[in-house]
Amino acid sequence: MGAEQKKSVSKIQTTYVKQQEYAEIASARKKKLLARRLTMFLVLASILSYLMISSSISQTAKLKTKMAQKKELDHQLTELNTQQDILNENIIKLNDDDYIAKLARKEYFFSEKNEIIFNIPDEKEGK
Repeated sequence: MGAEQKKSVSKIQTTYVKQQEYAEIASARKKKLLARRLTMFLVLASILSYLMISSSISQTAKLKTKMAQKKELDHQLTELNTQQDILNENIIKLNDDDYIAKLARKEYFFSEKNEIIFNIPDEKEGK
């Protein structure tokens, strides 16, 4: 009594039953195809989103390095501009004969006639 008995019931072979069987088979196929399409869409969407996120992260890193490089180059540019201004002033001064004479007296201890040069050390150098 514990085992169930199989009942053999034959199906009615009418066109309506056949149409219903075909409809069930077609519906199962459609569900299967829909599941495949959704799976493929999900896979493609996840790959595309991964590529977009990784591209964004790499571009952000490159942008940060470029910004740091730009900041360093701007700092160098300001230093070079100040150095250029100093050199331009020196060029203007070197065109003046009085400045050249003063420079020669100071740096190379040249003197005019009847002039004595005393070299006095700076207070900063003594300490």
